[in-house]
Amino acid sequence: MLEALKEEVCAGNLELPRHGLVIWTGGNLSAIDPQTGLVVIKPSGMPYEDMTPDDMVVVDLDGNVVEGARGPSTDTASHLYVYANMPHVRSVIHTHSTFATAWAATGRPIPCCLTAVADEFGGPIPCGGYATIGTEEIGAQIVEHIGDSPAILLKQHGVFTIGESIDAALKSAVMVEDVARTITFAMIVGPIEELPQEDIDINHDRYVNRYATAAASRGVHA
Repeated sequence: MLEALKEEVCAGNLELPRHGLVIWTGGNLSAIDPQTGLVVIKPSGMPYEDMTPDDMVVVDLDGNVVEGARGPSTDTASHLYVYANMPHVRSVIHTHSTFATAWAATGRPIPCCLTAVADEFGGPIPCGGYATIGTEEIGAQIVEHIGDSPAILLKQHGVFTIGESIDAALKSAVMVEDVARTITFAMIVGPIEELPQEDIDINHDRYVNRYATAAASRGVHA
């Protein structure tokens, strides 16, 4: 069942430790099949280095396991809530990447003080409230607070990213950690200054409508 999607989801999950976004068995990536409405997600508590496509778990939008010998991720309910309430989303990723999670620990959004933040996120990276792991509460926080950003911090928890593809969600997960690291170091150097909204809008429009489009036409990632 959904063999091609299971391969893509497994490959996407393996990108998380490769980019230093997770350690041990933490974090997870899922994707929804728009034809069937079924979701493929990482199994719970399994080391990344041991995972194969056959280990991926298929669930329906009610959380019932349709196929899989292992239990689905403990974050499954939050992923399913996002899919049910944000129909354009095709992939959801959760990480505890170090610098972005440090911001989540404070309950503060990541400020838009770099063109890289304006480009990728279109403004500050929001931070939702605290929510209980394993419930729909996290998904509700994501839907309520993420706005037009592809990434959100969850207070005292970690990072979630969304995308219209696995690659898009992965890119945002990598970028949110990159900008969080840079801004954290910048604040050691001295005070930071947020970009004016006009400059944020100009940069985001350029990135989305020219740079990213041109890169896609060449068959490369923006």
